[in-house]
Amino acid sequence: MSNLTPREIVSELDKFIIGQSDAKRMVAIAMRNRWRRQQLPPELRDEIAPKNIIMMGPTGVGKTEIARRLAKLAGCPFFKVEATKFTEVGYVGRDVESMVRDLMEIGINLVRKEEMEKVKVKAEKHAEDALLDILLPSSKPKQPGMGFFNADEPAEQEVKPAADQSSTREKFRKMWREGKLDEREVEIEVTVQGGGVEIMSMPGMEDMGMQVNDMVSKMFPGKKKTRKVKIREAYDILIQQESDKLIDMDNVAELARERVEQGGILFLDEIDKIAGNQEGGGSANVSREGVQRDLLPVVEGCVVNTKYGMVKTDHILFISAGAFSYAKPSDLIPELQGRFPLRVELTSLDKDDFYRILTEPQNALTVQYKALLETEKLTIDFSREALEEVAFNAQKFNDETENIGARRLYTIMEKILSDLSFEAPDRSGDSIVIDKVYVQEQLQDVIEDRDLSRYIL
Repeated sequence: MSNLTPREIVSELDKFIIGQSDAKRMVAIAMRNRWRRQQLPPELRDEIAPKNIIMMGPTGVGKTEIARRLAKLAGCPFFKVEATKFTEVGYVGRDVESMVRDLMEIGINLVRKEEMEKVKVKAEKHAEDALLDILLPSSKPKQPGMGFFNADEPAEQEVKPAADQSSTREKFRKMWREGKLDEREVEIEVTVQGGGVEIMSMPGMEDMGMQVNDMVSKMFPGKKKTRKVKIREAYDILIQQESDKLIDMDNVAELARERVEQGGILFLDEIDKIAGNQEGGGSANVSREGVQRDLLPVVEGCVVNTKYGMVKTDHILFISAGAFSYAKPSDLIPELQGRFPLRVELTSLDKDDFYRILTEPQNALTVQYKALLETEKLTIDFSREALEEVAFNAQKFNDETENIGARRLYTIMEKILSDLSFEAPDRSGDSIVIDKVYVQEQLQDVIEDRDLSRYIL
């Protein structure tokens, strides 16, 4: 990510997301600014705050997908949470600081995975040796004074078993590498979490609950348990165990904390639902404003206590999104508005966009369905006219019922292909071209019955 220019970031996003060029440009600039900030002297670097973003637009136009793809492209800790999950402190619901703890957990897993890759070769070697120890328990030559020893036995007989053992071990190693032992079963010791005690914390007191749970887990260490598994599975378990021995978790926590603080992204979805000017009573508006006030210090920059240490939120990038159909960004409290200086509006999708969504992205729905049915040896293909008909109907249903954007394509495609999906095992080896007439036949009942289309599509 550090080598990608804004133009290259947009180009990568174009592979998965159709349209919305303004939003792509804005998030690309925000990500590049993070790289630029890292190049500055430390005294100036700490003064530059992240440019948080509000994305506005109807559901199903790509707001969440832009943030998700951006995080995957950047390889940085990313966590998505709905703002409606939070409630004002003192009410039943999640504490706003919990999203920073969740982000830290994701950062730990991300760094741990990278560290495991670094020690992979050494872990595989150790795991192979451990596996051979299980297959062929070592029988060391007996020494005087250790266990039972017969002085009348010739000395060469004491050494011979070790030589035989070494030869047999290498034969087993060769058979294992050639895959001849994969189906054989062995017994292996695994660690299971002990205690099984989970302390539930009161709303707004997650810190205390987290600390008590951590203390209880240390009081009840993991127990050893013997499992009988196939050698291939045993090898994977041993690699995991050996990797854990080679990785310094204190170092992992330190690296993860730095990465979360300097490169973490928190995606706040449905932020419009906590804006004040909405349908509902006055008390509901008070509660929503309370959530905003709880969010404010986290967005502004504070220190959150996690089980891996204190995490500063000053330079975490916050990307928020909402339809803003009933509320406006100006309905948020002024302090929170000021912390989201960048605003971009995403446009609604039309039938041309739907057609492009069905054909251009690397993970297009047509590609997914072809691959799924190919597993049953059923080959399907879509004519251009068929996909144009799907796109036309998607726009039509969005206009006439509820506009759910590109998500409408999922329901329509599933309706069209439901019969084929059911019959696929019985039609192995067939090759089918889905044309415009087939699409119209499958959608005929919901096209004719408007009330039915509201429930099905």
